[in-house]
Amino acid sequence: MRTFLLYAATALAEILGCYLFYVMLREGRSAWLAAPAIFSLLLFAWLLTLHPAASGRVYAAYGGVYVVAALIWLWAVDGIRPNGWDVAGGALCLAGMAIIALQPR
Repeated sequence: MRTFLLYAATALAEILGCYLFYVMLREGRSAWLAAPAIFSLLLFAWLLTLHPAASGRVYAAYGGVYVVAALIWLWAVDGIRPNGWDVAGGALCLAGMAIIALQPR
């Protein structure tokens, strides 16, 4: 559970940092958004260092959590409800993440 929560926090930091740059650059919002965006992306990079496994494996497993976090963001922030294909794809990504992250050591 701790590992999954760490993956979720990592995904949230990355999505938030990227989103802030997106709204700043694509929607013409204040350049001051760059400061929290940079902080969020630095937090993302630091959180990746807290994962116990080799970095390549962490990044591979993290990708599944990121996909699901992005779908949740799509719904919560963008107001677009994921469809059945999104849910099925997210579930498949989480299954792949679990195989990579929870393998016997």
